[in-house]
Amino acid sequence: MTVPVASVRETAVRTLRAARAATGQLVGGLGTAFQALGVLVLLAVAAVTAPAGVGLLLAPAALRALHALARRERARLSARGIEIVPPDPPPTRLRLALADPTTRRELGWLVRHATLGFLLGLLGLLLPLCAVRDTTFPLWWRLSPGEATTTSIGIGTAHGWPDALAATLLGVGWTAIVLGLGPGMARLQAAPARRLLVAGPGTDLSLRVAELTATRAAALDAHATELRRIERSLHDGAQNRLVSVTVLLGAARRMAARDPAGADELLERAQSAAEQALAELRQVARGILPPVLADRGLAGALSGLAADCGVPCRVEADVPERCAASVEATAYFVVAEALTNIAKHSGAARASVTARARGGRLRLLVEDDGRGGADEDAGSGLTGIRRRVAALDGTLRLTSPPGGPTVLDVDLPCGR
Repeated sequence: MTVPVASVRETAVRTLRAARAATGQLVGGLGTAFQALGVLVLLAVAAVTAPAGVGLLLAPAALRALHALARRERARLSARGIEIVPPDPPPTRLRLALADPTTRRELGWLVRHATLGFLLGLLGLLLPLCAVRDTTFPLWWRLSPGEATTTSIGIGTAHGWPDALAATLLGVGWTAIVLGLGPGMARLQAAPARRLLVAGPGTDLSLRVAELTATRAAALDAHATELRRIERSLHDGAQNRLVSVTVLLGAARRMAARDPAGADELLERAQSAAEQALAELRQVARGILPPVLADRGLAGALSGLAADCGVPCRVEADVPERCAASVEATAYFVVAEALTNIAKHSGAARASVTARARGGRLRLLVEDDGRGGADEDAGSGLTGIRRRVAALDGTLRLTSPPGGPTVLDVDLPCGR
């Protein structure tokens, strides 16, 4: 049985992307693990010096550092598509913190992340470097000092081409480890945070319930607004055109016998009105679900929006797999509305659209170098964008200081 070349290529590309994402997650975890090691040392010093009174003074600062690092780790993993529901803010006073379950869980995470997380992050950094170093060794081994070791692990000295090529085989082995074990190492590094940095089972979830209720209400409002827009478009546009066609056809039929020339003119007007009605119906259909999404995918649809924008716009799309139709339609609407706002209100000379799908999340960045000062209450369409995004449990952040630049940052679940 022959395996299609396209399938092999797709698998290879998916493996490379997963390994690259895992390497980035491991190296990012190395940064927080290094900080965790420092916080762990600070807490140990506070505990050892507590009988002398010094530790009691250090304890509040150490606890604040612990909580801040835990928040940073939650934000880092959330940016990688790993959803972590945060607990209520833990206390920083020593007596309350000792009895607080959230603080105890964060301490457990700190120990694991400062040890196992640090080791995995170090491997995530060193393995790709070793793979590049050993794989390319035959290209530059003659330029290295005679006593230099052949391999990245300090074993052997190259005296000829066979020794140099043997290092390449080791580099291929490192590459296979990065590709095969990298995603698993990233999951293992994030596992303590998934288990210990989330809200505990006894946490009051009323705020989350209220948030979901507001989100669903916003979704219903957005749906009703969209239905009213479609109804107005059909009533004020296509319906009026079709009524005109009916009137003109009736008048032409009555004039056909006594005034053929006049009837022919009425038929031309009826044909023109029918063509306009058809164009308006197509426009309404595109507003419901743009067919370009089905034909060209999200990347192609965004390129089409950028080409039609009144401001020079650059598009960078890295969406290897299709998202749910509702997510793609929302992303299309967000970018279309944002580019319309840029062309009408920003006075920008350039704009850019970035779309990336990672870890089950789709992130959109729409930027321009205009005058800034975008305001949701000024009728610029930002409220509609926020409602659409909230309907899918996404997030929207707008940064638009006076003088610019303006950055619209939207994060959506891929929904598959």
